[in-house]
Amino acid sequence: MSRLDSFIRRMTSQKIILEHLVDQVNEIEGPILELGLGNGRTYDHLREIYPEKEIFVFDFDMTCHPSSAPDAEHMILGDIRETLAFCGPRVKAKAAFAHIDIGSADPTYDLAIASWLSPLMDERIAPGGFILTALELDLPNFETVEKPEGIHPGRYHIYRKVSGT
Repeated sequence: MSRLDSFIRRMTSQKIILEHLVDQVNEIEGPILELGLGNGRTYDHLREIYPEKEIFVFDFDMTCHPSSAPDAEHMILGDIRETLAFCGPRVKAKAAFAHIDIGSADPTYDLAIASWLSPLMDERIAPGGFILTALELDLPNFETVEKPEGIHPGRYHIYRKVSGT
C-alpha cells in the first residue's frame, strides 16, 4: 500500500471514529484534550463537532495554519509529558475525551511514550470518559471499546474509563 493510501485510510478511520463518539462524549462532563496539534486539522474538526466543549491542546510548539490554531488560553505549549502532568489548575476538570496523536513510526519510541502516557491519562480522564489513540495503552481502569465497522484492526484504539476517579 502506498503511503498516500495509508494516510487516506488513517484519516478516514480517524474521522469515522471521532464522529461515532460524539453523542457518548457529550454525555460526560468535562473538556476535550487534544495531544499533538500538528497542522491542526483534527483540532479544527473537534471544535466543529464539539461546539459546546472546551478543547485544550498540548504540543511542543504550534506550527499549524492560523485558522486551525487554538487561542492562548487553550494551547498548552511544552513537553507533553510535563505539561499534561501539571495541567490540572489550568484545565480545571477531568476530561470527557482525549484524542492522542503523538506516536511515531518507531515501535520502541511508541512503547516509551505509552509507558509514561498511560498513568497520566488515567489521572486526566473523567469516569465514563473516552480516549482515542493509535498507541496501545496500558489502562487498567479502562475498557476497550469496539470500533465502528470498517476500521482496520490495530489502526486505532478506543478506551473508556470504567473505574477510578
